Amino acid sequence: MIRQIFAIALLTLVLTGPQAMAQGRDGPRILMMGDSLMAMHKLVGLSVSATVRRMTGAQVTDRAIGGARYFYRLPISGAIGLNIKQQYHRGNWDWVVLNGGGNDLWLGCGCTRCERRMNQLISRDGRRGVIPGFLSRLRQDGAQVIYVGYLRSPGVNSPIEHCADEGDEFDRRMARLAALDRGLHFMPLADMVPHGDLSYHALDRIHPSVKASRHIGARIARFIASHTQGTVSRNALTGN
Repeated sequence: MIRQIFAIALLTLVLTGPQAMAQGRDGPRILMMGDSLMAMHKLVGLSVSATVRRMTGAQVTDRAIGGARYFYRLPISGAIGLNIKQQYHRGNWDWVVLNGGGNDLWLGCGCTRCERRMNQLISRDGRRGVIPGFLSRLRQDGAQVIYVGYLRSPGVNSPIEHCADEGDEFDRRMARLAALDRGLHFMPLADMVPHGDLSYHALDRIHPSVKASRHIGARIARFIASHTQGTVSRNALTGN
């Protein structure tokens, strides 16, 4: 019981740490959700959301948490945020930016024989599955949605190197889904990491480095700036 209480307290700290409510004075209202791709470096103020806030001047709420997935059954930790769907709270959001699915594939089936789990997440045509259903809900609440893909491994001693084919198929399905709705945007990251470049990953060769988090945030910020009418920070176009 003590261990469970400690784990819940730790999850709460990660979810509601310094960047959980990083608000700017101007710009759109942005909710960010997902797994460690988004949550990495949050407690030191260097997560993806920190760059988005800095470059757009937006009101950014960050509810991403490492290890989160769509198929997560434990109710308490799921409600805190390990279930990605539970990270969402209805609000007057202009944009919802999220990712997810990698932990369901890697931890759920080891990126091998994953067709069933992939179909549960999103069908081949992009129209059915947990992710399309969840994104439809976000769109019905009025926000534009950006779904962010995953970095590819640097090709050097990475435990997820064998997940490349699944990552490519996941990207194809997400692109088909995004093509069905002008307010839903898919942002792949497959092109971000040059082969053999270790600077985009943490030492585990799985999670993004500070550099990668900054680059991902900059890509998101520029996209939002280019699709937002009204005032955004001049830094959104310059990256300063």
